[in-house]
Amino acid sequence: SQRPRKILNIPANCRTCSVRNDALCAPLSDGEIAVVEHFKSGNRMLSAGAYLYGQDEVCHDLYTLLDGWVCLYQMLEDGRRQILDFALPGAFLGFQPNLDSPASHSAYCLTDIAVCVFPRENLFDLFRAHPELALRMAWITARDGALAHEHLTNVGRRTARERVAHLLLELFYRVRRKAGDGATNTIDLPLTQEHIADALGLTTVHVNRTLGKLRQADLLDIHGRTLTLRDPAALAEIAGFDVEAVLEAVAT
Repeated sequence: SQRPRKILNIPANCRTCSVRNDALCAPLSDGEIAVVEHFKSGNRMLSAGAYLYGQDEVCHDLYTLLDGWVCLYQMLEDGRRQILDFALPGAFLGFQPNLDSPASHSAYCLTDIAVCVFPRENLFDLFRAHPELALRMAWITARDGALAHEHLTNVGRRTARERVAHLLLELFYRVRRKAGDGATNTIDLPLTQEHIADALGLTTVHVNRTLGKLRQADLLDIHGRTLTLRDPAALAEIAGFDVEAVLEAVAT
């Protein structure tokens, strides 16, 4: 892939990592986290449009996303795509029940990204050295399962208007939480209407029509690669979106 065009957030060492409190390493002290550097193989940068790994590929590495957005999806035999999640910085990628089996999904770079790379054969040695990381991994797995249940409910039972509003709200608050104090009602959103459609089981035409109606109601605006929520509370009421529950679910 081409060299990333943006300046990516790559820490000089694990102690200065900006996603440390969101990532697998969160339970470790400054002294302990230095040990983790002996288990990792380095950092990697990929450009937008590249694949971190592909469906049915045996992955030899696991990754912590340091910067950028990654789309996780499954492809059906007839070419249809189901987007499972949009991974944000701090996500741990590539872990699955059987690490020797082919990946059940693809990880596609929506933007230029940077990842911290862990050879998979080192993972259980790391867990034995720091059992608290195994507990952290269990928490991450449970959190991701809870979000997957919410996504299933969104796709299976909500109307198109509710689905679109719910997805955009979830991404908005996930990004806002990482931005910290001083965050505005505008976030970067590197998604196309096709991405939204494939995440929600809708057609791009239906997504376009739904976004148009939400704009007309002055609830949101998507311009280029940015999303602005003009009335988050009203949008949450439409979607049946519980802001506190989502923030609690993704909190460390």
